[in-house]
Amino acid sequence: MPTTYKVLGQSKPTAATLTSLYTVPSATSAVISTIVVCNTTSSSEEIRIAVRPAGATVSDEHYIVHTVGLPAFSNYTYTLGLTLATTDVVSVYGLGGFASFSIFGTEIS
Repeated sequence: MPTTYKVLGQSKPTAATLTSLYTVPSATSAVISTIVVCNTTSSSEEIRIAVRPAGATVSDEHYIVHTVGLPAFSNYTYTLGLTLATTDVVSVYGLGGFASFSIFGTEIS
């Protein structure tokens, strides 16, 4: 089984829009080691991160981060070790559209 360490996704979502950041490819599993969230402005931000098994419609049980405040010009680093199966989706949200999200990890195929 080949293992590939890489940037799995990066995005700065539109304000108040849940955005798919990473979908595990077919015949692949993944381990997310780190998610970094960066507020690039002088305004505070509220963020959310959800893991949707098999691309399910988001609901409360999918959130791993919900309405967390991110101060101006700051970042949060989540070191997680999340394991994901084929077609699982990581979605992100920033209330004001000020946050950028980066996911780092491993794909196993």
